[in-house]
Amino acid sequence: MSSPYTEEPADDAKPAPSVPGEKLQKVLARTGIGSRREMERWIEAGRILVNGKVARLGDRVIDRDRISVDGRPLDRAPAQETRCILYHKPTGEVSSRKDPQGRRTVFERLPKLKAGRWISIGRLDYNTSGLLLFTTDGDLANSLMHPSSNIEREYMVRVMGEWDEAMLSRLLEGVMLDDGVARFTDIQDGGGDGINHWFYVVIMEGRNREVRRLWESQGLTVSRLKRVRYGDVFIPSKVKQGQWVELHSKEVKSLYRLAGMELKDQKRSSVKEREVMERQFNKRRGRPPARKKR
Repeated sequence: MSSPYTEEPADDAKPAPSVPGEKLQKVLARTGIGSRREMERWIEAGRILVNGKVARLGDRVIDRDRISVDGRPLDRAPAQETRCILYHKPTGEVSSRKDPQGRRTVFERLPKLKAGRWISIGRLDYNTSGLLLFTTDGDLANSLMHPSSNIEREYMVRVMGEWDEAMLSRLLEGVMLDDGVARFTDIQDGGGDGINHWFYVVIMEGRNREVRRLWESQGLTVSRLKRVRYGDVFIPSKVKQGQWVELHSKEVKSLYRLAGMELKDQKRSSVKEREVMERQFNKRRGRPPARKKR
C-alpha cells in the first residue's frame, strides 16, 4: 500500500524525452569538410539537404538519413586519416576563407586537397603574425577551439610605453575587459631599449585581440605581435613567413591528447606539394627555383 504522503512527480518535473540522432553540424564536421561553426553557416545558407529537403539549424540526423552538400551526396564515414600543418602567417593576411575587401587570406598558400578541406585551429588577426595550425579533422579543430580546452598560447610581443613590476603583477592577477576578466598566466622579460620593450606572454583563452587589449588596458600600445607556441607545438625557426610545414607525429599526438581524442592515422604531404610551396615562396622572395640534381 502506498503512503498517503507520496506524491506523483509534476508533469514539468519529468525528464524530457530524448531526441534521436546527432546534431547535423556535428556529423558534417566529423567527415572533415569543415568545423562545426562553419557547418552551421552552411546550414543557414541552405547548402545542406537532408532526405531531399533543405536542412535547418538544430536538425538531427540518424544513420539512414541521406545528406547532400551543394547537391552532392555526402560520404558520412568519419575521416580515418588526418593531416595537420603549421603555417607561419605574415601580417597583412586575414584568417577567413574569403575577404569582402579582397585581402589575401591564410588559405591561399596552403596545399590543395583532393578530399576534405583545411580547417584553421583558431585565428590570428590581420596585424598579428606567427604560428597558425590547420587540420583536416573537423572534430579535432572543434575540440581544440572549445572555450573549455584551456590550451596555452604563447606570444612574443613588443610594447610601447612605460611599464613597471606593479603593472606586470596586475596583468598576471587579472584585469577587467569589456568581455570579462582576463589575464596572462606567464610573463617573461624579452629585453629592449628605449620606449620599446619585448615580452613573452602566455594566455589560456582565444578571445578576440586579447593580448593587445590586456596591454592597452594598462595604457601601453602593442607595436608587434607574433604567436610562437600553441600547446606543445612551437614555430620552427626554419619556417619563414608564408611557408607551411607538416607537423611531426609527436606534435600531432600532443594535439589529440589536448583534445581528449583518440589519435588517427597521419597522412603526410606529397613531394609535389612541398615543391609547389617552395616555388611559391621563392617567387615571392625573387629567387630562382632550385634545380633538381641529376
